[in-house]
Amino acid sequence: MTQKTRSHSRAARLALLIAVPALALTTACGGAAESSDEGVASVGKAPSTEQTKDGGDASKGGAPKGKSAFYDAQMKYVQCMRKNIDKDFPDPKLSGHLDWTKIDELQQKTGNQEIAKGGRGGVCTNDMRKATSLEPPRDTQKEYESMLAHAKCMRANGVSKFTNPQLQDGNVLPGGDPNPTSPEVSQDSSTYKQARQACKDKLLDGLDGMQ
Repeated sequence: MTQKTRSHSRAARLALLIAVPALALTTACGGAAESSDEGVASVGKAPSTEQTKDGGDASKGGAPKGKSAFYDAQMKYVQCMRKNIDKDFPDPKLSGHLDWTKIDELQQKTGNQEIAKGGRGGVCTNDMRKATSLEPPRDTQKEYESMLAHAKCMRANGVSKFTNPQLQDGNVLPGGDPNPTSPEVSQDSSTYKQARQACKDKLLDGLDGMQ
C-alpha cells in the first residue's frame, strides 16, 4: 500500500473516531494548562474518574458499565465487519479495545480502506458507536502522558516530524503527522516501521489506533 493510501486511511479512521462523542478523550469540566513543548500539560480541575472493580464509573452512580458489556458490544461490531467487509477482521483484545495493529496489517494486506472506516457506507458505524459508548472511563491525564511519551519515542527513533499530542478544553488531540492531508511522514519507510515497533509499548491499551 502506498504512503498516500495509508495516510488517508489513518486520517479517515481518526476523523471517524473524533466524530463519535464517546471516543473523545474528555473530562467533564476544566481545561488544559500547557507547559513547554516537551513538557507535560495537565488537566485542570478534572473530576474524579475512580472506577469500580468491574470497570464502571463510581462517580456517576447507578449500575456501572463493566468491561464485559464493552467487550460484547465490540464483538458485535467485529461480527458486522466480518459479515459485510472482511471475514478476517480481528477479534478485539480482552480489554474490549480493537486490535489496531492487526487491523492495520489486514488493511495493508487487502488494500481495503473500508476496514478502518466502520464499513462501506458506514454499515457498521452504529455498532461501533454503541461499543464506544460502553467503554469504561479512563484517566485523561494518563492518556495524554502516554501519547506524549510515544511521540517523544518516535522522534528519538528517527521520525523527527512526529508531533506531540495536545490537551484542549479537557480533550486529548493525538499527535503524529504534522500535515495529515499532505503527509510529511512516510509510514512506509523502514525508519517509521522500526520506530513504531520500538515505541508501541508507550501507548496505553486502546490508544494504539489514535496516533
